[in-house]
Amino acid sequence: MKQNERIFIACILTLIATLVSYDIFTDSREGVEFWHVLIEGAIGMVALLGVFYLLRGTVILRHHLQKERDDFSTFKKEAEIWRSDSRKYVEGLARAIDEQLTKWKLTVAEKEVAFLLLKGLSLKEIAEIRKTTEKTARVQSISIYAKAGISGRSELSAFFLEDLLLPTSDNTDRTVVQ
Repeated sequence: MKQNERIFIACILTLIATLVSYDIFTDSREGVEFWHVLIEGAIGMVALLGVFYLLRGTVILRHHLQKERDDFSTFKKEAEIWRSDSRKYVEGLARAIDEQLTKWKLTVAEKEVAFLLLKGLSLKEIAEIRKTTEKTARVQSISIYAKAGISGRSELSAFFLEDLLLPTSDNTDRTVVQ
């Protein structure tokens, strides 16, 4: 329920409780039977409980929202710290990849395609970014694989990423357990 709706309903319930209180006051002066006053009193109490329930819900929502903002702010700070701490490693990795692509004698366009392939983009996405056709991106990727002596995108990624995995002990089997 939106904040405006909560306030509107709380105002209506407050008005109901006020009118019921006034009615109880006038009825008691006129000598109305006790059960009638008791029922109207119960209605007024229910209206007041509704007001307090809505106001309590609003306070709780505001508290949760503030907590989420604080958590997000903390996460954002941690992410920024991680980015700044890891920037030198990422730049070093990018230079190392570029050096290997140069050793494979890739053209500037092929290097750009290779980096985009490593980022996981599809050939269609690569073509859109580079403002070429998908066929051109495909031909360039095939040329990259041929010059590198690999069979495809997964081997290209594995060539650069395999050494980034945590080291294994000498006696650990490298097979994947499923």
